[in-house]
Amino acid sequence: MGNSFSSKIGVLLAAAGSAVGLGSIWKFPYTVGENGGGAFIILYIVCSLIFGLPLVMNEFLIGKLSGKSAYGAYRTLSGTGRWQWLSWMNLLSVLAILSFYFVVTGWCFYYMAEAATNSFAGMDAKALEAHFTAFEGKALLMIVYAVIGIVLTASVLWFDVNKGIERLSKILMPLLFLILIFMAIHMIFLDGGTTGLKYLFEPDFSKITSKVILQAMGLSFFTLSVGVGALITYGGYMPQDQNVRGTSLQMIVLVLIVSLLAGMIVFPAVFAYGFSPQEGPELTFVTLPAVFQHMFAPTVTSTAFFALMCVAAITSTISMMEVMVAFFCEATAETKRPLNRHHSVIVVSLILILANILSVLSMTGHANWLSVMGMNLFDSANACVNNILMPIGALGAALFTGWFVPKTRYQGSRVASFIYLVILRWIVPIGIAIIFLDSLNII
Repeated sequence: MGNSFSSKIGVLLAAAGSAVGLGSIWKFPYTVGENGGGAFIILYIVCSLIFGLPLVMNEFLIGKLSGKSAYGAYRTLSGTGRWQWLSWMNLLSVLAILSFYFVVTGWCFYYMAEAATNSFAGMDAKALEAHFTAFEGKALLMIVYAVIGIVLTASVLWFDVNKGIERLSKILMPLLFLILIFMAIHMIFLDGGTTGLKYLFEPDFSKITSKVILQAMGLSFFTLSVGVGALITYGGYMPQDQNVRGTSLQMIVLVLIVSLLAGMIVFPAVFAYGFSPQEGPELTFVTLPAVFQHMFAPTVTSTAFFALMCVAAITSTISMMEVMVAFFCEATAETKRPLNRHHSVIVVSLILILANILSVLSMTGHANWLSVMGMNLFDSANACVNNILMPIGALGAALFTGWFVPKTRYQGSRVASFIYLVILRWIVPIGIAIIFLDSLNII
């Protein structure tokens, strides 16, 4: 592919950045809050190791063995075009995700700017809720901030993999950890903060239901960035001497650490000031800004938190947008008008700008005709990705490697063990099928 990572740590940090997005910082805390705290975390860790680890290893392996992105990997390994539909599924998945993910990324940038200018001063939770609702109605402002996220991501992808993605990952990921650790320590020492830690880490297994188990399985897939082709693409950029199993496990550990640190920021804060940990998605943009107003140096604290959100968002948009860029480069390579990296970045950026404009217009009521199954484009894309595209993408990749890739392709690999293949062939597909059927309310 002409591009590759120059170091093993570069692969790890870039892959961790792909997974450590708003799922870890935004979705993980409120999902834990909605599902009972510590017991849910144990389930989440178990699901990440039983289901997430084999899936992460599998996608890295598909990319590494083929030396291709998600577009060319299935054709190269199978020797036929019959599995090409999975690559198109990956492309559709990242397009659907980025059509709303950049909107949420724009929220993070907007709130970081608001926090830095002390715009939240004197606002309580009710006022902050009204503030967020008012912002959601400002279509032009949301489009501007979404485009800022697209341009920033494109500026990284403009360069070769090692000069763009790898170099920035080595800066952003350590920065993200420093902000996380600083804020977690700050929150722990709040009066009443230990109550939040107790809620986070003390398991109450009486709250575990079949629905909670499925939530944990689904969250592990979402936070590990499987089923969308990002890890396949990064696997194609791997140095040949990189150990897939070790890198996969290290990546999952980093994601778990980030998720737990995010919880250690959120729950001590909400318990210290008497807020509910079960606020749902509003926890980030309404509850936490209200909490920060009660704390020492609220401007610094809230700005640091939303800077953290911005860093996490951008590390994920880079990996997903790279799937599209690599797709266009490979898909047009043998045509009369092949697209180089720069051309592909421009084409993908324009597509995503249009997609996010339509998403914003749909959700703000400026284009009510833009709806799917009674939902605006923002909500329908989110639901489609979580309930259909990601499960099918992960399931297809597992079945492809477990059953259809010729064994000669991976016999020499350390990850190709009997247990690994049993998990890919049976345990992972059954687990994904259960989540899929549950998301469609069939079971």
